[in-house]
Amino acid sequence: MKLENIIILQNKVDLIKEAQALEHQKSIAAFVKGTVAESSPIVPISAQLKYNIDAVNEYIVKRIPIPVRDFTSDLRLIVICSFDVNKPGAEVDELKGGVAGGSILTEVLRLGQEVEIRPGTVTKDTQGWNRCEPIFSKIVFLQAGNNHLQFAVPGGLIGVVIKIDPTLYRADRLVGQVLGAVGKLPKVYTSGPNENSELEISLFLLRRLLGVRTEDKKQTKVSKLAKNELLLINIGSTSTGRRVLSVKGDLAKIQLTSPACTEVGEKVVLSRRIEKHWRLAGKCFRRLSRLIC
Repeated sequence: MKLENIIILQNKVDLIKEAQALEHQKSIAAFVKGTVAESSPIVPISAQLKYNIDAVNEYIVKRIPIPVRDFTSDLRLIVICSFDVNKPGAEVDELKGGVAGGSILTEVLRLGQEVEIRPGTVTKDTQGWNRCEPIFSKIVFLQAGNNHLQFAVPGGLIGVVIKIDPTLYRADRLVGQVLGAVGKLPKVYTSGPNENSELEISLFLLRRLLGVRTEDKKQTKVSKLAKNELLLINIGSTSTGRRVLSVKGDLAKIQLTSPACTEVGEKVVLSRRIEKHWRLAGKCFRRLSRLIC
């Protein structure tokens, strides 16, 4: 996955004895041997009791460089949660708008700014195909923790209050959406009889499945994709199903089953259905006019 800075956390050490923890640490070291994580520190912690969290903070500060922030590209915020702050039975003139929480990837989000949300509202046409209409609104409030903001920059989590219909954002209904400047967001890919309903991908599959073992305790190898197989692809905070239409070598053509807003160069994660569970199977990123995985 091209990760360069890795810290391995050995959690819940408070539930086992010291000898068991040491044995588990050896098994972790054996698992990552021969990978980019071979020289990464293994830090025993208890997240619940906050044991050794100071050591984790020290490793983060010393081993992981501060990422370069992009303030020049078009505004992009991925929504990971949304909820309604209005009281039940509130009158129309009492509505305060809804809260969308997420992380800004690029540019700066300002109070009072006009914004667009894609894919937006999704409906079905007479033929049963998805139709997406973007949502337009205005930023009325910004908050990070207990701090009220006039503007927000990339990094960390931001709470954004926007004035739209409460039915659109309550109960995490905006999760998977992308917020940005009006007319500056990427194209929406969805199911339908058009050029945006099918994507050609170039596959990069993992050599083995993570967290899956056979009866002889060996790692399960990742098999090639099959026609009509249903995949789960994560794009930002969006989890969307995609069906494989055809496979040829390391190339495949897939049909979308739900809308996704993505752009060239965005990282995408591919999962497959293994023993009734979705398992990480490969990585994807958009390149040129195709989705490359």
